[in-house]
Amino acid sequence: QVQLVESGGGLVQAGGSLRLSCAASGRTFSNYVMGWFRQAPGKEREFVAGISRSGGSTRYVDSVKGRFSISRDNAKNTVALHMNSLKPEDTALYYCAAQRVLITTLPSDYNYWGQGTQVTVSS
Repeated sequence: QVQLVESGGGLVQAGGSLRLSCAASGRTFSNYVMGWFRQAPGKEREFVAGISRSGGSTRYVDSVKGRFSISRDNAKNTVALHMNSLKPEDTALYYCAAQRVLITTLPSDYNYWGQGTQVTVSS
């Protein structure tokens, strides 16, 4: 089992920045590919960013490329999502997730999930 706890969400004006953090406990963190997903009301859960076990490879959804950055610290068992130039359409509940295999975009590929942290971007 891997337990994931997100933090760092909040209310921010358009153009602002936020840093989300996800703390992991349980199994060996460095064995897991980590992903960030988001879900807005009435919409499906969407892949935002993913990072490989070593941190050497990352992947982003097109809508956040150049604005968001994912990073991990295997010594501290944490993964972060740095969000800049936020837009109202980035408003959603953001989740971190873990799996053992590859960076993929399907929520069903991820075995462990946090409870989510709300990000609200005002115009």
